[in-house]
Amino acid sequence: MTGTEDTQHRTTVINLPEAVGVFDSFEALQQAFYDLRMVGFSRYDISLLGSEQALKEKLGDRFWQASELEDDPEAPRAAFVSEEAIGELEGSIAGGFFFVGSYVAMAAMMTAASTVAASIAAIAIGGLPALVIGTLLARRAGQHHKDYYANQIEHGGILLWVRVSDKEKEDLAVKIMKEHSGRDVHVHSWSE
Repeated sequence: MTGTEDTQHRTTVINLPEAVGVFDSFEALQQAFYDLRMVGFSRYDISLLGSEQALKEKLGDRFWQASELEDDPEAPRAAFVSEEAIGELEGSIAGGFFFVGSYVAMAAMMTAASTVAASIAAIAIGGLPALVIGTLLARRAGQHHKDYYANQIEHGGILLWVRVSDKEKEDLAVKIMKEHSGRDVHVHSWSE
């Protein structure tokens, strides 16, 4: 390694076994994730394949398949995000925009000459366009989430890695992944 080499993409591999499996649907992956969490695995021990952008940054523009990356320590990782969390994000975005729009309109109408009806109308008029903008942005966030999983399925499946500290946890992780239709479930002796 030379002194001018880019160290930004350096991968650290630790000597801790990791179970890996490939899932053909988000629903199966989500159920496996919930079951892993229920039996005591930390969310920090569970990771997915990173985004397409992260893959391009780390691996270049080469075409990839999930089966090629299962045991590749260079494969970028990402945290699992549930549908519920995305729903909460969408609600927060839409509601936040509605609140801000309504608040601005209400503040403008808070004068002594303002009537209750005029204030309510101003809130509706100010909040409605903001709600529409918020809803459009929320849908975009939800679509990005769906596209992330669709892209991985298109490339052979959604990869799930689980760090395991001992043989008992190793067997448990493998069992749970297989119960939820995980394919090519196995353990390698290192983790990122």
